[in-house]
Amino acid sequence: MAKYDNEVRELLRLIGGKENISAVSHCMTRMRFVLVDEKKAQTKEIEKIKCVKGTFTQAGQYQVIIGNDVSTFYNEFTACSGIEGVSKEAAKQAAKGNQNWLQRMMSNLGEIFAPIIPALICGGLILGFRNIIDSIAFFDNGTKTLVDISQFWAGVDSFLWLIGEAVFHLLPVGIVWSITKKMGTTQMLGIVLGLTLVSSQLLNGFSVASTPADQIPVWDFGFAKVQMIGYQGQVIAAMMAGFVLVYLEKFFRKHCPAVISMIVVPFCSLVPAVFIAHMVVGPIGWKIGNVIADVVYAGLTSNVRFLFAGLFGLLYAPVVMTGLHHMTNAIDTQLIANMQNTSTPGTILWPMIALSNIAQGSSVLAMSILQKKNERAKQVNVPACISCYLGVTEPALFGVNLKYGFPLVCGMIGSAIAAMISVGFGVRAVSIGVGGLPGILSIYSEYYLIFLAAMAVAIVVPFVLTFIIGKAKLSKADLVGEEDEEEPADTEEQPKETAAQPTEDAPSELKAVLSGRVIPLEEVPDDVFSQHIMGDGVAIEPTDNTVVAPADATVSAVMEDSRHACGLTLANGTELLIHVGIDTVDMNGDGFELFVKEGDKVKCNDPLIRFDPEKIKSAGHPTTTIFLVTDEGNASNIQYLSGMDARAGETAVIKF
Repeated sequence: MAKYDNEVRELLRLIGGKENISAVSHCMTRMRFVLVDEKKAQTKEIEKIKCVKGTFTQAGQYQVIIGNDVSTFYNEFTACSGIEGVSKEAAKQAAKGNQNWLQRMMSNLGEIFAPIIPALICGGLILGFRNIIDSIAFFDNGTKTLVDISQFWAGVDSFLWLIGEAVFHLLPVGIVWSITKKMGTTQMLGIVLGLTLVSSQLLNGFSVASTPADQIPVWDFGFAKVQMIGYQGQVIAAMMAGFVLVYLEKFFRKHCPAVISMIVVPFCSLVPAVFIAHMVVGPIGWKIGNVIADVVYAGLTSNVRFLFAGLFGLLYAPVVMTGLHHMTNAIDTQLIANMQNTSTPGTILWPMIALSNIAQGSSVLAMSILQKKNERAKQVNVPACISCYLGVTEPALFGVNLKYGFPLVCGMIGSAIAAMISVGFGVRAVSIGVGGLPGILSIYSEYYLIFLAAMAVAIVVPFVLTFIIGKAKLSKADLVGEEDEEEPADTEEQPKETAAQPTEDAPSELKAVLSGRVIPLEEVPDDVFSQHIMGDGVAIEPTDNTVVAPADATVSAVMEDSRHACGLTLANGTELLIHVGIDTVDMNGDGFELFVKEGDKVKCNDPLIRFDPEKIKSAGHPTTTIFLVTDEGNASNIQYLSGMDARAGETAVIKF
């Protein structure tokens, strides 16, 4: 009998049967399904299957988390169902068929903005810090700022603008680069095109509104004149220019003989793209961006701004779950660009986003208190609450609030009320910044008290509503966990040896699998790992490229195709998972070298996997490497050490 015969048959039934599966593949920890109709999948029942650790949907794929033994489960599933598995890339392409044109557009938009967001957040924090030291009059009876009384801080303020200007004025460079990266064309050409949009030869885009028309420089071609205007801070114009370059390069690469493509393709792609960018799509994109920003600004400053704000605050969290929220990054950036020459430049939109994050986090906080005796729920609730308060809402939304329903609605209500307060009093942020509680750093000092009041509402209202409703609605199993609710049938017959009994050959500690900075799992940019769904452990930001065995062990699982992960089993039954990078399964093994196979015996510090960090980064993936204990076996009192620099095979990061 197959190992997972019952579980496989149950999953096939609950997922809607063979006829509901368009494609199936797997990675190191998850089954990845492309379903004909995702509504047929009975998620709550699937999550009750013994070997299933959780489910979620991402990019059109319904993913079922199994763990280290997923390859065995996959083989049994395909054999039982009669469905032939496909490659990860084929499944990914099939998944796009589950998305409508709007979802595909938003998915692409999100992938374009994702690499840029860290820079925007960093720039926002810098502008927020400058806002504190050069705008708030703390000294001399409220007449002078820190910059006014200290030459050192005046120098710091001036120096930090070097970074702020690079982030917000030169944003088109990042946008065009990201588009070429996403579309698989030459990234350096994208960088050059972006630089031509913000060249110092051009009139700075932020100065156009204040410059008389007859003083704007022009290119004079004899038969026509074109204004020499820069596109600093412009989003739509930069995106349109980027796509022009991409499609020109793809066209010439397809039709140009390979022997001369190195010369012809870059020239014939870049030069026309620069002309079209400045003479056609740039001016059009500028107008479109202005119209969108003006409409949003009008809604936020009109007589019905309370209604507009309430609707935005209410719906922002559900919008995040669809991926449509990436559009707000473009709108927000455009608002900042349009208001650069006003008396109080900045954005009214961003404060509402920060408040929405806080509201959803407060709902999770209430759930954390309600489920304080539910160990399994705590593993999800606590990190989700922390990340939400710091501006990353997806773990809270998908892992907690959407699962139970009412916490999501309670958070939406609190967010709506807080947004109405913020917009009603005209609260304005200097720029896009960190969401959640640190969002106050981006707020103009004169709005601090109002924003604090809005934050209080975003904390108290969702927390109280969620707590009251949860008290009445949650079952005992939800509150304390199914394991605690059920008493063992005959406690006297329970084997006493099940307590942790390390064997003679079992190690007392596990060494780092890579050299680098050891960080807690909560900082990993992947919900399955950061929420401890697969188990506890640590992560490493690597400074080298060879993964080594953390102790003497047996290789229990490898990904022979993608070569990005492997599983180990120790002498005491403890099972480990080492996963190089995030979503690196999509690379199909490119940039990875596997030194072991399933069943091999390895010694501590033996090489397991070698990888190319630059290839991982160029593919758009983090190199963060996960080191998990997926099954404790006979181990006990496991300690996970982080916040330090480790050397592969030498520094202990997990102790028994």
